[in-house]
Amino acid sequence: MMPPAYPKPTSRRHVSWPQAAGGRPLWLLLVAITSTVATLAAGSSGQAAEATSSRRLMGVAWLVTVHASSIDEAVAAGEAALDRVAEIERVLSDYDRTSEVSQLMAATAASPGQPVPISDDLASTLRRSLTLTELTDGAFDVAVGPLTALWRQARKTGRLPNPEKLAAAMAASGRGAVTLHDRAAETRVSLNHADTKLDFGGIGMGYAIDAAMALLADRGISSAMIDASGDIAVSGPPPGRDHWRIAVPPLMRQGTATAASDETPTLALVHAAVATSGDAYQAVIIDGVRYSHIVDPRTGLGVVGPTAVTVVAADATTADALSTATSVLGPADGLAMIEGIEGAAARFSWVEDEQLQVEASARWAVFLERP
Repeated sequence: MMPPAYPKPTSRRHVSWPQAAGGRPLWLLLVAITSTVATLAAGSSGQAAEATSSRRLMGVAWLVTVHASSIDEAVAAGEAALDRVAEIERVLSDYDRTSEVSQLMAATAASPGQPVPISDDLASTLRRSLTLTELTDGAFDVAVGPLTALWRQARKTGRLPNPEKLAAAMAASGRGAVTLHDRAAETRVSLNHADTKLDFGGIGMGYAIDAAMALLADRGISSAMIDASGDIAVSGPPPGRDHWRIAVPPLMRQGTATAASDETPTLALVHAAVATSGDAYQAVIIDGVRYSHIVDPRTGLGVVGPTAVTVVAADATTADALSTATSVLGPADGLAMIEGIEGAAARFSWVEDEQLQVEASARWAVFLERP
């Protein structure tokens, strides 16, 4: 009997981490609770221990499933992986005023262009971010913070941003807003405009997943899955199986007279990552146009939807950023971009003239589970 596919949510937030009422960081309002479920799973070489640890981090639920030689080893590894994610959250969160990135932005607002020393995690995330900006021709932008803040306000008011404010936000974001200075002893970063704000909502979870996976590998764990509420990475397959089964979420249209959904294929993944961007539950209609919470860095406005994009890549950092960029670029340009990236594949669902459309890149079929 084939094991069930691991379910994925319909959509996830790719703009920034959730904020509670009153503007306070959601994670500050929650007690950090960790739960672990440990079982013995039969493997090809006898008994293998399986433990799934969970914790709320970066504003969403995280699950870390580990297979190891003993329950104690599996539990300890899962908890260590979640601790690593919490460490990265303290670096990248723009809701925590004490985080490294918040302090960086506060310091550089008074002296734009001044190089500031940064930690290895922040340097690594920024380095990957700038590379992905070039790879996506600006469809992904870690300096999109001024635009996401403006678009959040537009979603609340139901009105498009003021043209003058939009122009100012565009000037403080995009290429040239961030400069890394790599030196032998340390890395420094310059935010080149007083209003430049970093937003790791489209890459931070992916980076944290990869860092946690690296920690598990260092501990000798060869079979694990990390799920950050929709961003998923897996290493070697579970005992007795040759892959992990990951269900692709459908495109759901809500707020209309009829709901349309596409099929839900199942991916067969090993040493890979998958991320989904969509606007099923986070959108606003302004002047008759449905806009996503996902901001197009080139216009400062939300992506016109509804859309859903699932991207498979070699690592979660890449999958996370590419799912956002593909949503921004649209099916034609987005899938063409994916075709040019080795090892990446994507599936794009959207509605056009009230009809559901689905297209996938050529490599998508390689990752589908066979009947």
